[in-house]
Order: sequence, then C-alpha cells, then structure tokens
Amino acid sequence: MALHLIKLCVGCESVEDLEDWIALKLDEKRRAGMPVEQFHTTRMVPKRVEELLDGGSLYWIIKGGVQCRQRLIDVRPFTDAEGVGRCRLVLDPEVVRTEWQPRRPFQGWRYLDPKDVPADLSGAGTDDELPLELRRELTELGLL
Repeated sequence: MALHLIKLCVGCESVEDLEDWIALKLDEKRRAGMPVEQFHTTRMVPKRVEELLDGGSLYWIIKGGVQCRQRLIDVRPFTDAEGVGRCRLVLDPEVVRTEWQPRRPFQGWRYLDPKDVPADLSGAGTDDELPLELRRELTELGLL
C-alpha cells in the first residue's frame, strides 16, 4: 500500500504559484541542457522508500492547508559539496489539486498515512470551482 509525504510549500501563496515555479525551473533546466525533471531537495532521507514509490505522493501545505499533491517518482540520497547528506524527492511535474485540509506548520516533512489523505478534486461540476476561501470555510464548518 502506498505511503505519502506531507510538507509545507514555503514561499508559495497559492497552487498557481507552485505551478508557475515548477514551469520556470523546468524551463531553466531545458535551456541549460540539464535533465528536465522536477525534484525537491530535503535534508532527511525517508527510510520507507519502497512504500513511498508504490504510488505515493508529496502533499503540499499552502496557506494553512493541504491543497495539492505531486506523485513521487524517485528518492535519491546524495552528499552535497559541503559533505552534508541530502535527498532529492523526484516528483511528477503535474500538480493535482486536492480537497482543502487544514494543517498546522511543522519543520521538514512527515509521513502521511493513506487513510489521512485528502481526496483529489475531480474537475468540472465539483467543489474545486469554489473560491479557496469559501472552500476553506465550508470545510471548517464540516459542510464539504
């Protein structure tokens, strides 16, 4: 069964900010002749890699709540130029919006059990067309 990660998306004000940042970074890599892949570098290396790569995703917390996810493609530990162990979480560049789920801030990443993940928003005719603030309020009231 897939295991997931959850992490704060520091510096992003919205899902659109994250999507724009990903597009910018991929374009920079393309122009520089580097491999065109999106990854997030973290200091801690997950121990449960097999479970994460069995369909897991990285769920992003933006502005106090989980709002989207990216599928995990690979986990690559490495040592940086200063000799510090780090890890690249290689991600599918497609950002999948999810139901808004409130979360408190924390440092680093955490494992996210499959039973605790917010559902993906499916598209036209669903509550993903509602403005974020309205979705947030309705969720907090238990109406979504």
